[in-house]
Amino acid sequence: MNSDHTTPAAAPADAPTTAPGAAPTSADVARLAGVSRATVSFVLNNTAGGRVSERTRAKVRAAADQLGYVPHAGARSLRAGRTGLVLLVGSAVPIGPLFSGFYRELQEALPRHGYTGVLLGPTPGGWDKAARAWAELRPTAVLCLTPGLTAEGVRVLRRSGTRAVFTLGIPPVPGAHALIMDQREVGAAAAAHLLDRGRRRIGVVMPTDPALALFSAPRLAGVRAAVASAGLGALVEPLPLDYTEPSAAQLADQCRSLGLDAVFGYNDEYAMLTQRALQDAGLDVPRTIALVGADDLLLARLLRPRLSSVRMRLPAGEDLADLVDRVVADPEAPTVTRDLMTVELIPRDSS
Repeated sequence: MNSDHTTPAAAPADAPTTAPGAAPTSADVARLAGVSRATVSFVLNNTAGGRVSERTRAKVRAAADQLGYVPHAGARSLRAGRTGLVLLVGSAVPIGPLFSGFYRELQEALPRHGYTGVLLGPTPGGWDKAARAWAELRPTAVLCLTPGLTAEGVRVLRRSGTRAVFTLGIPPVPGAHALIMDQREVGAAAAAHLLDRGRRRIGVVMPTDPALALFSAPRLAGVRAAVASAGLGALVEPLPLDYTEPSAAQLADQCRSLGLDAVFGYNDEYAMLTQRALQDAGLDVPRTIALVGADDLLLARLLRPRLSSVRMRLPAGEDLADLVDRVVADPEAPTVTRDLMTVELIPRDSS
């Protein structure tokens, strides 16, 4: 038997209950719906299960919509003992389709576990200061999806009540769960493909934008490691590149003077700029110089010749949301280490 916790309405259902401009309260919703405040709380916080009928739930939601009422997150946090807030700390680097899709899926999945995902940009003033600023929000969990958070920052968050801290990068940060995206694997995949195609003098595009060094430096290291392990005596030459046509023209001249027979273009966008410059300089792609990008963008397939690219995959947002929920439920469980990224070289005409 359902018990709807209803009480006689304290005022006519259509009577004004708040002063003009004042925020509506749960008491206003209760009066308009003709139910108790407890019932309003049960319905809008999605608790009490079958104790409230669907008819009553519909009345409460309709009243809340009519009044423009939303529950107070702070009050709900005090009752629950935690905010349910999951901070997703992003990077200063513009995110491409891979990360934007991942963020979107994760933010859609978190509410199904009772959390609210909030995407933050980098906080100025250093990582320890940033961690203190995040701690003021009393998040239930923090996913720092850009390398840099320190062990002291993790301690600040945990002391403030954060139940789970995840960091991205290598090495893992003491006290935090590790989400690994080893960018060396991207460079290694590109180099292995180029070596397999018989290329022995490999240039590696290195964007001059310092914000991209988090990705470009380990990708270069991956190329070097793959070349060294192959034992073929191949050359690896870093090629600095501004994202401009004049800089790309200089890079093409450098490729000619060094006698390079292959280039790993850092990502598809830099590789596309490089391909155009090589072609403008009369260097045939791939006959003279093979070219590989990364990200496997649609535009890479629209180029002529079509661009070979390293495809990266991240887990579904639901999988990571489930991991967050399990760690939050047992914050003293052993530290989790999870590889997030898999890579696959997609060969096309450019190599």
